[in-house]
Amino acid sequence: MSKQLVTADPATIELQPAPFPEEWIIEGRPQARSREIARSEDGAMSVIAWSCSRGRFRWQYQIDEMLHILSGQVILTDEAGTERRVGPGDTVFCPSGTWFIWNVVEDVRKVAVCHVAVPRPVAFGLRAWNKISRIASALLGLDAEPATSSGGLAAKSAPLRNARAASVPPG
Repeated sequence: MSKQLVTADPATIELQPAPFPEEWIIEGRPQARSREIARSEDGAMSVIAWSCSRGRFRWQYQIDEMLHILSGQVILTDEAGTERRVGPGDTVFCPSGTWFIWNVVEDVRKVAVCHVAVPRPVAFGLRAWNKISRIASALLGLDAEPATSSGGLAAKSAPLRNARAASVPPG
């Protein structure tokens, strides 16, 4: 299978409604929208454009998520009550199993890289396999590619026309 480069402008890509559970909402009527831009071949990683209107809600992370704010302002409050204001240019990592209160004070748009975490023994085995593969390739003069926990990004034939809304919108 031929792999292709996937490109998109997450600041301008058209998004689809991506509602989250009403019980998460604390204040206001925040409306979320999203669109998957790309997904790894093994399905463990996806890149998503996401936006949300003003409001306050609690978001529980079931996956690791790295997000980069493109526009808008959000105050994130963690489990300890620590508040962080994030805006354009800020990058945040939200580990699987954590939750944050999102207070969207100015409509926000972000790009998120979402990754399904693998158990430590599996990750260790993968790193060992990659090292063995590199050593064997060097010794045998082969050009082998190491495995990854999330595979390479696999392009859809027309990634922007065929991209679908994320099944679980990021927070």
